[in-house]
Amino acid sequence: MVEEGTGNEPVASDEPSAEDLLLQAQELVPVALATARKAKGFPSRWRVIISRLEQTPSCLSDLSSYPCFSRNSLCREQLQAVWSTLKEAIELGNVCIKEKHEGKLKIQSDLDSLSAKLDLNLKDCGLLIKTGVLGDATLALSSSVPGPETSSVRELLARLQIGRSDSKRKALDQLVEIMKEDEKTVLSVLGRTNVASLVQLLMATSPCIREKAVTVICSLAESGSCENWLVSENALPPLIRLLESGNPVAKEKSVISLQRMSISSETARSIVGHGGVGPLVEICKMGDSVSQAAAACTLKNISAVPEVRQTLAEEGIIKVMVDILNCGILLGSKEYAAECLQNLTSSNESLRRAVISENGVQALLAYLDGPLPQESAVATIRNLAGSVSAETMSKIIPHLVHVLKSGSVGAQQAAASTICRLATSTETKKLMGESGCIPFLVRMLEAKSSGAREVAAQAVAGLVTVPQNCREVKRDEKSVSSLVQLLEASPSNTAKKYAVSSLAALSASRKCKKLMVSYGAVGYLKKLSEMEVPGAKKLLERLEKGKLRSFFSRK
Repeated sequence: MVEEGTGNEPVASDEPSAEDLLLQAQELVPVALATARKAKGFPSRWRVIISRLEQTPSCLSDLSSYPCFSRNSLCREQLQAVWSTLKEAIELGNVCIKEKHEGKLKIQSDLDSLSAKLDLNLKDCGLLIKTGVLGDATLALSSSVPGPETSSVRELLARLQIGRSDSKRKALDQLVEIMKEDEKTVLSVLGRTNVASLVQLLMATSPCIREKAVTVICSLAESGSCENWLVSENALPPLIRLLESGNPVAKEKSVISLQRMSISSETARSIVGHGGVGPLVEICKMGDSVSQAAAACTLKNISAVPEVRQTLAEEGIIKVMVDILNCGILLGSKEYAAECLQNLTSSNESLRRAVISENGVQALLAYLDGPLPQESAVATIRNLAGSVSAETMSKIIPHLVHVLKSGSVGAQQAAASTICRLATSTETKKLMGESGCIPFLVRMLEAKSSGAREVAAQAVAGLVTVPQNCREVKRDEKSVSSLVQLLEASPSNTAKKYAVSSLAALSASRKCKKLMVSYGAVGYLKKLSEMEVPGAKKLLERLEKGKLRSFFSRK
């Protein structure tokens, strides 16, 4: 936990200068030491206090030797705190010398409080010197380059590391407001030490400080410039704890921070290692719309790491994601759930069966009937294709046709790929042809994306093996010309082998053969024959034989 000391505030008016405070503190040290050494009772506590007092002169010397110390407000405030603590030490020492204290427990508490303040003073002095924050705060005074805004930000960042909790809270309040208006200025002067101090504040005893600190950290994480520092300074454990015990604002900011950082596979693994999956699943169940979406996205990012998928399943992620598909508050939440299920079912048969048993297919199909995007849902169905029953398959096909008709390019490509995977039997192929998918697959043969063209050609090649589907392809006036265009011999054209297969099935028709020849198929096939593309040579012979017959018939 972050220590939260107490002490007297600097005087609001008629404030002494830094030089005056330094001189007064230096004069008080020997007095405080002499008094402490004469104090009666509680010898072990007084020995600790005396040890801290003996270290104070070097602390004061370090501060006074720093350039521009007298013009630095941080340095002045630190001297004020040291002076106040020395005064308290003298007063408490005199009470113990006279043995006029109110009671044993009260004086023990006062001694412990004094010891904590001395520790805090020494720690803050060390931070001002060793970590360079005093240099950051002084830089604006000794250089004309940084403007007053930069100077103010440097001082606020320094204040996060020193002083009492209320001082840190005020600095956080101001920093939050500055980041809303001028995040770039904060990022330009932010250092790893500042990030470390913010992470420490996530563990403060004050809920208000924790909330303000996680608000700043959330902004840093979303900026994309401090993720490595946040992870290396061990921000993940306190962020995960805030998911469990923070107030609503702290939970929301924590989960958004984790969402951003979980993009990295290494960080995703660390979130799992620190026990973050359970709290994220609970946020998905109980959180508000923003938190639920961020938690679903974080789990989606984590599910992209293959070795943690089983752990996710054991934490109940599959049921949660299916529930979000059915009842998610935001469309974004449903999209993340579909993407998460796509990742989970990509390579693990037991997880595929788990999704099916949780009625995941029905939830995915209902999602397909809604607004875009649909790509991940179709891809998940594709992953499940080999594991569903024939009855379920018959329900899936009409939804795939719907996607082919009106979905995005990516969703159409995923739907065509799913058709390829489902079309394993003659009965299934007949059912697909009857569903009306063929015209849309033929249209996809002219898609701009080479991947879409390939998967459409593969689907057509699989379906035309059934006579009624072959007749359906022939009836489409664009089918032959589109398939011939896919015979182009370029290495980047991955659809050519499927085009050859489809055209071979169509070549039983004299009309189709004539169309193939007229669109230049012979020239393409000669090149493909030389490349030993399967079926190209045989199709070429069939077309050339037809040309020869046509020649003699004309004679």
